[in-house]
Amino acid sequence: MSAPESRVQNLSHQQKMDAKADSGREDNSVSNKISSVGAFEPDFVIPLENVTIAQGRDATFTCVVNNLGGHRVSGDGASVPAKVAWIKADAKAILAIHEHVITNNDRLSVTHNDYNTWTLNIRGVKMEDAGKYMCQVNTDPMKMQTATLEVVIPPDIINEETSGDMMVPEGGSAKLVCRARGHPKPKITWRREDGREIIARNGVHQKTKAILVEGEMLTLSKVTRSEMGAYMCIASNGVPPTVSKRMKLQVHFHPLVQVPNQLVGAPVLTDVTLICNVEASPKAINYWQRENGEMIIAGDRYALTEKENNMYAIEMILHIRRLQSTDFGGYKCISKNSIGDTEGTIRLYEMERPGKKAQREEDLNEVTKNEVVLKENRHEDGSRNQNGRLYKDRSQDADLGSGAAQARQLIMPFLLALFVLLASKVSCCLANGNAPASTGLGNDSMRVAESTATTRTMAEANGGGGVAGGSCKARFIL
Repeated sequence: MSAPESRVQNLSHQQKMDAKADSGREDNSVSNKISSVGAFEPDFVIPLENVTIAQGRDATFTCVVNNLGGHRVSGDGASVPAKVAWIKADAKAILAIHEHVITNNDRLSVTHNDYNTWTLNIRGVKMEDAGKYMCQVNTDPMKMQTATLEVVIPPDIINEETSGDMMVPEGGSAKLVCRARGHPKPKITWRREDGREIIARNGVHQKTKAILVEGEMLTLSKVTRSEMGAYMCIASNGVPPTVSKRMKLQVHFHPLVQVPNQLVGAPVLTDVTLICNVEASPKAINYWQRENGEMIIAGDRYALTEKENNMYAIEMILHIRRLQSTDFGGYKCISKNSIGDTEGTIRLYEMERPGKKAQREEDLNEVTKNEVVLKENRHEDGSRNQNGRLYKDRSQDADLGSGAAQARQLIMPFLLALFVLLASKVSCCLANGNAPASTGLGNDSMRVAESTATTRTMAEANGGGGVAGGSCKARFIL
């Protein structure tokens, strides 16, 4: 123990020893007692309060003592006033007596309001300043108050022990580490910068989602492109300010092209827009081609734009102005990155202009109306005039043909019988040397009868001979 510390701590004892020496007595007699000249003994007015302060800030302890000026320590009749001392209790070190600082710490000072208040000031508090402090009055017995100084340190992320930006292939794993110092020990919390859920996978089928995840290490397994983005490591211990660090997770994968409309139609001399949605990481080179391999360059009639939807998805847009007939055909949107390439195809076809289509429908309606009128202009024989030409329905000819066929079927047997009759008559007449009379279809039955009678008369004239006499008979049943 240092000499100043021993001197202060034994202050009351030394006063008593001096009083004993002056009286010539070395025992602890009643004459060595400490008497109070004043009416009251020293008394602490308010408790000494604990202090919690951030490192680097200023801390103060205030000790209020009443009746200190009237208290005396008696010895040989001399009076000694009581004093207030500041002590670092856990280190057993005297810091100051009354207003005099004993320790060689230039950050400490004591102020007194010349009445009953003593204040211990500590500038720029450090961690070694933390502990118990005592305000002590050197009465017998001593009176004291104690309080605790707690020094807190805001969190600070240890960069050399913390992960930075990271790249993993899709389907791989990523481990993000974040460590911080501070007092009390900081708590580490993870969250995504965009506010989306963090996906934690345990095993093959177990998957949990959370907005906040606690712990120094964040493990992501079987990473997908949707988990790509910025992750925030947040360190806090109740001492402001809370600190954080941003870590960017890149997930690399082969480009993917999706075409919302693979078939697009537009009329000539109008504008049209072709769209392809592309996902790629790392960032891809995107361009348009015709199906014959001709690359499309931005110009007066072609506008090429890209709209970013997120850090790995974009929208490729091709805008064609004043369509020409040569613009119709196939188009390719192509995406290439360091991992691979892919393409999508769109076919652009020509559509009829709305005005032209309406005119064509109007003309068609007019033709239909004219056709109705022409159908009404028919002749008695069933023919009709259309566009300056004479038409006759085939259905009428077909009906006539059908009737003629039926008539032929009815008259053919009669004609056949008549033919046989005429043939017999002719042959008979020729055999008798007579020319056959002319016949007509209108009087066939009569002529047959006449022929029969004539033949019979001739036969009788010849003596009633038979065939040899030239007689000829023909009988028919019609």
